[in-house]
Amino acid sequence: MSLVYRWLLRLFTAALVLGVLAVLFVYYLASRSLPEYQTRHEVAGITAPVEIIRDNANVPHITGATDEDVYFGLGFAHAQDRLWQMTMMRRTAQGRLSELFGPRTLKIDDLLRRFDLYTLSVKSLSAQDPETMAALQAYARGVNAWITEVNEGARGRGAPEFFMFSNQIAFWQPADSIAIGKLMALQLSGGLEQEVIRARLSLALPEGRVLDILPEAPGTGVAALPDYAALMGAPLPPAQFAARTDDPLSPFPRLPFAGASNAWVAAPTRSAAGGTLMANDPHLGFSAPAIWYLARMELSTGGVIGGTIPGAPIVLVGRSDQLAWGNTSAYLDDLDVYVEQVNPENPDEYRTPDGWKPFETRRSIITVKGEQPVTITQRWTDNGPVLPGTHRDLRAITPPGHVASIAWTALRDDDTTIGAALKIMRAQTVDQALDAARGWVAPAQNLMLIDRANIAMQTTGVMPRRDDGHDTLGRMPSQGWKAVNRWDGVFPYGSNPRFVNPRGGIIGNTNNKTIDRPFPLHVSYDWGDTQRINRWRRLMQGREVHTRESFIEAQLDTVSFSAQSLLPLIGRDLWFTGEAAPDGTPERRRQTALSLLANWNGEMNEHMPEPLIYAAWMRHLQDRLIRDDLGPLADEFTHVEPLFLERVFRNIDGAAAWCDIVQSTAVESCTDVARVALDEALIWIDETYGGSLESLRWGDAHTAEHKHQILGEVPFLKWFVNIYQSTSGGDNTLQRGRTSGDGPNPFANVHGAGYRGVYDFADPDSSVFIISTGQSGHPLSRHYDDMGELWRRGEYVPMSLDLDLARAGAVGITRLFPDG
Repeated sequence: MSLVYRWLLRLFTAALVLGVLAVLFVYYLASRSLPEYQTRHEVAGITAPVEIIRDNANVPHITGATDEDVYFGLGFAHAQDRLWQMTMMRRTAQGRLSELFGPRTLKIDDLLRRFDLYTLSVKSLSAQDPETMAALQAYARGVNAWITEVNEGARGRGAPEFFMFSNQIAFWQPADSIAIGKLMALQLSGGLEQEVIRARLSLALPEGRVLDILPEAPGTGVAALPDYAALMGAPLPPAQFAARTDDPLSPFPRLPFAGASNAWVAAPTRSAAGGTLMANDPHLGFSAPAIWYLARMELSTGGVIGGTIPGAPIVLVGRSDQLAWGNTSAYLDDLDVYVEQVNPENPDEYRTPDGWKPFETRRSIITVKGEQPVTITQRWTDNGPVLPGTHRDLRAITPPGHVASIAWTALRDDDTTIGAALKIMRAQTVDQALDAARGWVAPAQNLMLIDRANIAMQTTGVMPRRDDGHDTLGRMPSQGWKAVNRWDGVFPYGSNPRFVNPRGGIIGNTNNKTIDRPFPLHVSYDWGDTQRINRWRRLMQGREVHTRESFIEAQLDTVSFSAQSLLPLIGRDLWFTGEAAPDGTPERRRQTALSLLANWNGEMNEHMPEPLIYAAWMRHLQDRLIRDDLGPLADEFTHVEPLFLERVFRNIDGAAAWCDIVQSTAVESCTDVARVALDEALIWIDETYGGSLESLRWGDAHTAEHKHQILGEVPFLKWFVNIYQSTSGGDNTLQRGRTSGDGPNPFANVHGAGYRGVYDFADPDSSVFIISTGQSGHPLSRHYDDMGELWRRGEYVPMSLDLDLARAGAVGITRLFPDG
């Protein structure tokens, strides 16, 4: 027996030693790709030495003899810290994910090939001016210099992820940077799904009820929609509802996540220190690492510093010594869905205003890891690419014998957006930046600007020119063969909304409606937000003058205007009513919840129980109101629409009809539905979190999830690469944390301000910024998540152009010398 025991002990010890050695070996291989910042390299592609000074937050400050050398340095720094992220974005735009991930991503690649973003990016190279081409080429040389260093210096394949997948890294090309811009446009676009959902609602609801569930933003709007079934003039297929199978690698956002942001500026007359002010926080999906990367470049026009996107030589949001610029999603209606009739006698032709015409076709081969290549046939009409019916349930609104195509401004082969961004970055005044934005194509943005004396907001991106007689005014899919529905070019840049030095001295945008003009100069019928702007207006009007600190306070504000507005309306017949109830009964629990909410100011604080009770109540209430009318289509409405609830409980245009459950014989009142929904929400809370209501924490439900796209799904590794943080805020607060809307935790914070910046031209070097994770994409780097806790607490790092300050606290200085 003792012999068996000794051998078991030896085997266990040997296994333990082998396990430790295996972990150490894996760690050694992974650590080989950690870049050394205090070093020098001889590289090809620069004219003189380049210096990359990484300050104590690991923000690179790049200097060189020429602008091209500086762009080279940025490409080198991006590749050092984010090579895997960059190659993944490029593969996504190219439709080549299946080469790494097999059948899992075949559908994504199929769709990206049909959008044809990369081909359009290559063609767009010929539209770039010489200065832009020089910047793109220099940046690509910088990326490739690091790839060469990885290959020749045995630097762990450049990133740990390359040990799990192919280590073949193609050299960076100028077209790759343009493709990443088009990919960002795709990630910010929700127009296609909005049109499809509106058409499906038109088929499911009686006339007049569609505008309840998809209400207009405040202001004059279209009062009614055409009947979609009659509009098509052909029978529609039976309702089909595709199950949600969104992959973390998919760049196609669900409608609630199709871009958002905040930005506001103050003129010197509204600033306590007499300088212009700006706050900007673009909202995108959270990831580890964040999509944003902080950097500073010293150009011939002066230093620029701010947020960059790895893969492009641009400070997309930031400042120079003379100018600051920020962006919010403009929600410009720049996409139309068309239903195209296929020739029943020849499926290779489609109907046009002039008769039948052949589809433009091209075959494309998708390489799939572990399986045979898949060949697809890409088809285009005059309007744009033909998309499969499975995408966003297009088949549900496409009659038999028809296909769906889209027209979208981002599908141009003369896209000069990247050149416009470079010009904005180098501009010295608001006027120069406004002129530079003329070349911006897509995605449509509200460009916020300040210089030392002026403030402005300009909607950038081309606006499609639609006919006054368009069948659906661009709000639903229309018949692609009717000339009246087709685009007639685009409006001139001067037609885009512009606000310069308004009398009030403050401009702001929280994705709210910005202008009220008649179709077709309407800009949009669908805006991103109607709630945050109300809270912002109160904060701005509550002070005669503002400071950097007051702008930071507004940027981090967590009071929900929606909660303050809806609770008195929905609970007006429930507050302090009902008989006394014994402890532990549902009635007592309801009374406790209502008592907590009655004394709550709407602050979505992570440490408080009221935000969770409120959010769960509104979620169950909306679902109870719409489920019996919409059936499975109700699953598309994953987030509460405050304007819908307000219309129902104020009975605007008879909207209280939603409160009656049509499939029951009783006539339910809105008070009945609100009470039942509250009880349902409390049961869900008890089953999910347990304990007393007073001990609940919103932050336990509203956890920010920064997940690694690949390793974040791998058992064991996910605990090292994913970043979770308890956070305040919510869907409708200025410190916006968009909730997931479904799954086991519908209130997880998955989309928000991955970048925050506040700039003060009374003292420019007192400006601050932050990103939500860290600069490095390497999980073993101390800079992988070192900014995350600062971001969670609402803190920032200095945003200074002082090179001496950066050098004094540098974590390393990389010096690049011309080869030879």
